[in-house]
Amino acid sequence: MMVPVAEQQIKREENIVLHTIFDTIRREFSGEAALHHVAAISRFHRIQASPGYRQAAQYCLAELQAVGLEVELLSFAANEQTRFWSARSFQEWEARQATLHLISPEEERRKLADFRVCPISLIQRSVSFQGEAEVVVLEDGEEESDYEGLDLRGKVILTQGDVGRVRELAVEKYGAVGILFDGMRKAPPVRERMDLPDALQYTSFWWRGGERKCFGFVLSPREGERLRALVKKQQQNGGEPVRVRAQVDARLYDGELEVVTALIPGDSEEEIIVVAHLCHPQPSANDNASGSAAALEMARTLQQLIRAGQLPPPRRSIRFLWVPEMTGTLAYLAAHEDEIPRMVAGINLDMVGQNQELCGSSFLIECPPAAMSSFAPDLLERLREELFDDAPSHTGLGGYPLFRHAVVPFSGGSDHYILSDPSVGVPTPMLIQWPDKFYHTSEDTLDKVDPAMLARVGSLAATYAYFLARAGERESVWLGHEMVTRHKARLGRTLQQALEDILSSDDAEALSRLAASLERRVAFSVARGRAALDTLHRLWPEGDGFVADLQHEITIAAEHELDRVRTVLEEHIKALGLTTLPPLPSPEADEWSAKAEAMIPRRLYPGPVSWDSHQHLLVPEKRERWRKLVKEREKGGRTLPILAQYWADGERTVLEIADLVEMETGQRDVELLVEYFRLLAEMGLVELTNLQASA
Repeated sequence: MMVPVAEQQIKREENIVLHTIFDTIRREFSGEAALHHVAAISRFHRIQASPGYRQAAQYCLAELQAVGLEVELLSFAANEQTRFWSARSFQEWEARQATLHLISPEEERRKLADFRVCPISLIQRSVSFQGEAEVVVLEDGEEESDYEGLDLRGKVILTQGDVGRVRELAVEKYGAVGILFDGMRKAPPVRERMDLPDALQYTSFWWRGGERKCFGFVLSPREGERLRALVKKQQQNGGEPVRVRAQVDARLYDGELEVVTALIPGDSEEEIIVVAHLCHPQPSANDNASGSAAALEMARTLQQLIRAGQLPPPRRSIRFLWVPEMTGTLAYLAAHEDEIPRMVAGINLDMVGQNQELCGSSFLIECPPAAMSSFAPDLLERLREELFDDAPSHTGLGGYPLFRHAVVPFSGGSDHYILSDPSVGVPTPMLIQWPDKFYHTSEDTLDKVDPAMLARVGSLAATYAYFLARAGERESVWLGHEMVTRHKARLGRTLQQALEDILSSDDAEALSRLAASLERRVAFSVARGRAALDTLHRLWPEGDGFVADLQHEITIAAEHELDRVRTVLEEHIKALGLTTLPPLPSPEADEWSAKAEAMIPRRLYPGPVSWDSHQHLLVPEKRERWRKLVKEREKGGRTLPILAQYWADGERTVLEIADLVEMETGQRDVELLVEYFRLLAEMGLVELTNLQASA
């Protein structure tokens, strides 16, 4: 059978682009060298805007200079007056020493915490304090009712609750002087609170200006339980109160935060962005010394291969950024707004080096949000398949990976959530290992890092960045066909699940709902697929006809597959003895949908809005209502509003946005989104048009 010439060309390009480049990069990239960088970076106490972070940045700068890259250390103001778009900056912080001693009862005297031994034992951004205080135990202290009948003036609170909320109530409102935190964030299924009984949870204050500042220490779950039992025992026996002595030498001051940038220049002004956050407390090896280290070795590898002529020079520049997480990305973008339109795509490296057997993690490709559909996740997923050769089959034909992996939808929480915001417009997937048993604890240490995993992820990310930096017409043709193939496969799985649901139901009304839902989901999928294909113009501006043909192909394919399911549905209806499905009842007009249909939000700042920088502008009652709305929701309370703002283009109503968020996530929460946009408007972050008032 003869293979068409066009398909031969596409296959040849696949081999050249993927196998040759990937193999060249994998041979040069050293997981061991990256591990050495992890060891070096994890020595620094890298709190955002601090001397320790600056030392880590200077280390990266020196390493990049040593391999001949174009590098720069950029400084941005760290104070309470500066803003990066809607986000307020914050003061630099330095802690010199801090200790916490249990001093009574006498027989229990001992040291509970020492910053010099373990920097995570201090709640980051604590202020100076010296004195003694009684310990009062709270389960979490997040609700007003937790404080009934308590006199907290001059005392220290022991809590497992959210430190920011506890400070607001216990310190700001009721006069406590400090906080002891013995919580441990759960990371199901690999970590419950007592799975790491002697670890300390990374905990921080975030000062925004005007609040009452305090100090705090972190205790392990085991030490916390011991202290709780001691307080209870003393109270029951009428003994002397449990008291501690705290000494904290720390300062907040107007300073700077740094971003390290390195450039592999291309022939055009366009750029591919590689970002890794450099911050976090000592040691924080996987989070995120591993991502920073992988980016260092990526930069060296590509620089070496291009300089040696083993890889052709790129058409587009590759820009590497080492940043304080999110703050640094906002600062850099706000200072380089004119360059953003030239940023074609990005990739975020966050927690990439885990030893999976120790950490319980899986290697994930997290896609950009649906509002920023693009070629990026399909390209990464295809490139990941080049790693599926860890072990040969028993026949020697083919191979398979020895690591866990998955592709997951957007959830945010790192720098890609800024770049992938449609108001910024740089499609940026994230590479991450999750869950991690040791995430944000004192046990995130070098022994949990796997050089083989660093090599896998680093080689993948380097190939992705280089492919996009080189991509032109032929690469776009190959990638476009790859995208269509994967889109059809995803669509096929969606329709097969729908078919299964249909054949499993004997309820006419339920079948009507299934049919209506399927039509909506397929329409959404096609619209997102067409939008993703449209981003091929970033790589090949002259490819209008090619892109239009592929968009038509996925539209026709969807209609064809839908017809197949519709046929099955018709036959199933007949088998049930029905001639047709009953029409769905009109949805009841509820209060929140009516409000959402009348509201059009228009964003006033690029990038995700900074809620924390502005919530002080709300009266306490509204802040409390919002806190409870979010807390009541087990799923989506924090993620749905972020996705909603991505869809807010100044033309869609909140109800239309709620529909899109539902299509993206399967979650519908109109009340949450109405309240969210109302509060953003009150804080001056969006402008709301009220269609009813306009009419």
